[in-house]
Amino acid sequence: MTEPVFSIIAPNYNEGKSIQEFYRRVRDVMDSTGEPWELVWVDDGSTDGTRDLLRDLEAQGEIRAIFHEKNAGKGAAVRTGIKNAQGDLIIIQDADLEYDPREYPNLLRPIQEGVADVVYGSRFLGAGRRPILFWNMVANKLLTFVTNILFNNILSDMETGYKVFRRNVVENMVIHSRRFDFEPEFTAKILRRKIRIYEIPIDFYPRDYSEGKKIKTWDAIVALWTIIKYRFVD
Repeated sequence: MTEPVFSIIAPNYNEGKSIQEFYRRVRDVMDSTGEPWELVWVDDGSTDGTRDLLRDLEAQGEIRAIFHEKNAGKGAAVRTGIKNAQGDLIIIQDADLEYDPREYPNLLRPIQEGVADVVYGSRFLGAGRRPILFWNMVANKLLTFVTNILFNNILSDMETGYKVFRRNVVENMVIHSRRFDFEPEFTAKILRRKIRIYEIPIDFYPRDYSEGKKIKTWDAIVALWTIIKYRFVD
């Protein structure tokens, strides 16, 4: 079997409603590249029937599914995905479709052109978005502001879930985070190592809490502590 060039890591918890559409979009975009790819779907203890859908896709040879027996958090799911990814380029893609897989060509371009090793899809660089959840936006911008102060940087969206990177970037990086603190820990370690990072504007389709959004106020507090801690501790 040909080794994949691209690995899409999809952390998932109770996202059964979006699985079929999510997979269709990923497949359409990745098939158009002409390069071998894999979809590593990490189910984080779902209880809504998602696991049966993933087993069906895996049985058809469409994905690689990995199952956590209990819900361990998004960060834990991403760590499992990274550990099992075989591609040279890794894309982290939440399965809830707040981010659109059709953004992949733009996100991959800076790496393919040799100007970056990590690319963030920014929700705050002027692309389209659904205008909801004001206080979530404020929290995201404050966390990014603190990150820029601590690391003398000009990121616009540290908390984005859209992160693309070469696999060798994380081969010797130990990630401890288990929940949404993955984003600040990963960002801090990238910036400490002076790894080339690039931002691309992306369209954003946020869900509200009635639609299944999971991040909470406490996660913002943990993220703040995490970015401060990993500024000084590697």
